[in-house]
Amino acid sequence: MPNRRVDDGPKMNENIPAQRVRVVGDNVTNPGVYSLSEAIRMAEAMELDLVEISPNIDPPICKIVDYQKFIYQQKKKAKEMKSNATKIVIKEIRFGPNTDEHDYQFKLKHAQTFLQEGSKVKAFVFFKGRSILFANQGEKLLLRFALELEEYGKAEQMPKLEGKRMIMMLTPAKKK
Repeated sequence: MPNRRVDDGPKMNENIPAQRVRVVGDNVTNPGVYSLSEAIRMAEAMELDLVEISPNIDPPICKIVDYQKFIYQQKKKAKEMKSNATKIVIKEIRFGPNTDEHDYQFKLKHAQTFLQEGSKVKAFVFFKGRSILFANQGEKLLLRFALELEEYGKAEQMPKLEGKRMIMMLTPAKKK
């Protein structure tokens, strides 16, 4: 077999630095600890490659497999794990320091649906010009907002002033 090696992949055949290796695999009749040269001969007899699976233990575990097929399966597994990972969606809701009641209720209903869908909600009060003087009004508005959404989600952080914005994050409540 030609000595193939991908720099970011596992070591194989003569590139394995250990003198003795533990050989495993579906097609290995008697798995066990062998010298590296003997393990490579076993792999060549089956027209396959000796691939290092666990390099950090003594002796390292090597598997007799087709290297290209092994790499393909690893990439496929990684892609599958990535697609199964949960994606966190953050929805933003913007208020002014003097948001009237109707607008507030409208945004409250939107936040409820976002939290029920499982999205995080980033609520913020944007201060323009001198309206920064009403920072306490903005804080009251956000605290009221969090209080009214208590059954749908909880505040991840309390209102915090960052520049001209007062921000508060809400995470969805755990489903029972």
